Amino acid sequence: MASDLEQLCSHVNEKIGNIKKTLSLRNCGQEPTLKTILNKIGDEIIVVNELLNKLELEIQYQEQTNISLKELCESLEEDYKDVKHLEENIPSHLPPVTVTQSFEKVSDADSEEPLKVEEPAPIKKPPKEQRSIKEMPFITCDEFNGIPAYMKSRLTYCKINEVIKEINKAVISKYKIVHQPKKSMNSVARNLYHRFMDEETKDTKGHYFIVEADIKEFTTLKVDKKFHVFLNILRHCRRLSEVRGGGLTRYVIT
Repeated sequence: MASDLEQLCSHVNEKIGNIKKTLSLRNCGQEPTLKTILNKIGDEIIVVNELLNKLELEIQYQEQTNISLKELCESLEEDYKDVKHLEENIPSHLPPVTVTQSFEKVSDADSEEPLKVEEPAPIKKPPKEQRSIKEMPFITCDEFNGIPAYMKSRLTYCKINEVIKEINKAVISKYKIVHQPKKSMNSVARNLYHRFMDEETKDTKGHYFIVEADIKEFTTLKVDKKFHVFLNILRHCRRLSEVRGGGLTRYVIT
């Protein structure tokens, strides 16, 4: 019983002490000199809070950059493996380049003949010049940093360039058929060719363009809301423009 009373008294005294401190602080706030100090403290707290918010945003940006760099490293590693594979599997039919070196003794001094490089046999030109197909350039780091945050959201530098790679795949696949001689076309290529010609307009004449059907035909991309977010970014970076007509949207490579 005595211990309970002691605890109760201790609790009441603690509450009284808190009330006294509160009243003391309240009185301090009424004094002009202390009021100025308290206002300064309040302003500094606001500044610190803003700095913490900026720090949080910077941490988020650095985390996003770290993810992008990891993806870039993975992409570079894959490219390195491809190059290594090509180096180790050079086709045997390619003309070899051999370097020969000969030395000749001279009575006064030894002189070294210049290196002789055997030129490979001239490669026969193809009967017809292959037309070059315009591709969309990849986004640079500076361009990526210049994209508004609301537009790119959580999309990374590598993801945007992966979409560009797929779009280029569609453009190349389409215009290989367009440039292909009609006599060598099979029925599938001929049907695609006719569709490509039907989609041409006076505004797209002389330009390379694709439509959503080409994305579905030649790539693994899904034509959904996220895909159109990528298209908005590419329009912002002036990689493509849109030509509408006949219920169809044509994405022109710029």
